[in-house]
Amino acid sequence: MMMGEEIQFFGKYGMIHFTENNGMAFGMELGGSWGKLFLSIFRLGAVGAIGYYMWYLIKNKSHQGLVLCIAAILAGALGNIIDSVFYGVIFSDSYYQVATLLPQGGGYAGWLQGRVVDMFYFPILQGHYPQWVPSLGGDQFIFFRPVFNTADSAISVGVAVILLFQKRFFGTKE
Repeated sequence: MMMGEEIQFFGKYGMIHFTENNGMAFGMELGGSWGKLFLSIFRLGAVGAIGYYMWYLIKNKSHQGLVLCIAAILAGALGNIIDSVFYGVIFSDSYYQVATLLPQGGGYAGWLQGRVVDMFYFPILQGHYPQWVPSLGGDQFIFFRPVFNTADSAISVGVAVILLFQKRFFGTKE
């Protein structure tokens, strides 16, 4: 797919929308290539810490639900790191063309400089803000605007389940 191309599977309410994310959630970025390098190194450190925590939980026979949630968070973080580390090296740019695997002359970016591929888009409610709303009047409104990937979903679901079941996961031991 080319950047911005869409395949609808649930009408206008659910689609595969190909985009690439340069930085963090919602397209936020740290400045330039040094910011991207710092973000990638931070992600690698975070994955190491999450992996160690998961080992600790397993060693101490923690609640299986908590271990599964941490595993989902770890898998999601690893998925996004794989995109960031390798995609820039092994793919050509996907602007105005379908990306090429292992292009002659190398990929669009160096190690740890790649973009994360996002694809799921669910614009459930769409409309315009009423004219009387200050500074937003007449602007387009879309509820659930973020485009995300499977790794983002794994992280979000893992964190949400931990928050929902925290008393069961972290309750006092008898």
